[in-house]
This record gives sequence, structure tokens and C-alpha cells, in this order.
Amino acid sequence: MTPSEAWLRGPLDGVDPILMPAAHALVQASEDLERVATGLTVHHLWLKPGGAASIGFHLKHIAASTDRLLTYARGETLSPEQMRVLTEEGKPGEPPAEPRPLIREARAALGKALEALRATSAASLYQSRTVGRAKLPTTVFGLLFHAAEHAQRHTGQILTTAKIVRGL
Repeated sequence: MTPSEAWLRGPLDGVDPILMPAAHALVQASEDLERVATGLTVHHLWLKPGGAASIGFHLKHIAASTDRLLTYARGETLSPEQMRVLTEEGKPGEPPAEPRPLIREARAALGKALEALRATSAASLYQSRTVGRAKLPTTVFGLLFHAAEHAQRHTGQILTTAKIVRGL
């Protein structure tokens, strides 16, 4: 029997052991998104129970924020398109975005993050990087780990919000 938690399935091919916890977190988030968000209706996707952020926001945010964090990890600045997407994360669109495309986009971003982990050498982990217009200091290591834990945080919010909206 295969354990349900990614971290209990052993090492992932091509990932440096120091980055393995982040890799497992990305895999787990991706699988949880597929399992929990599939089958939601458009109505469920954009509900804000009790004023909480919608599942649609979380899915869009996982995709876009992961992309932004990987951009910073490469030592690059955000593009105008990335800045535009940032301003649109909480908006459902007209007509409102459907679940499947948002799930695909979030999972694709997590897949890119996993590939970034595979492509990152241990020697580069402590290279200095900056974040945002304020150029807040961090490292490649900090950005990669934050991408993973940030995805996990928002996935957890999706899991809880999905239970709530399905129960309404």
C-alpha cells in the first residue's frame, strides 16, 4: 500500500536531499488540489464564506505567487504581465472562471516549482536574492522553501473552505 502523504513515499528523482522537504510539500499540495477542488461548481469556487477568501482566489494565487517566487529565485524582476496578474487574483472574471482551468494552472505552477528544485544546485542555495520593489533580502533557498510552504498554506485553506462551501 502506498502512503497517502508524499513525504512518506521516499526521495524524488533528481531532487537534492536538502530540498526534498520542499519537493514533497509541492507534490502534496498538487495532489490535494486535484483531489479536493475537482468537482466544485463555479458557484462554490467563488463563495466567500464568512468573508474568507474564495477557493478561486486561492487557486489563482497559488499559480501566480509560485511564478513570482520562482522569478525572484532566478534573480529576475517581475514582468508587467506578472504585475497585471497580481491585481486580478481575487476577481472571478466575466464570466467567472471555471474550476478545471484554475486547478490545471495551479498544478502546472507547482510542477514548474518542482522542476526548479531539480535544476537548483546545492552550491547556489545561499546566493542572495531580493523580493519586490522594496528589494527585501532573502536567498534562493529561502524563496524555494517559501514557494513550497506558501502553496501548502493556501492548499490547506482550500481544503477547509471546500468543506464549508459544500456543506452550505
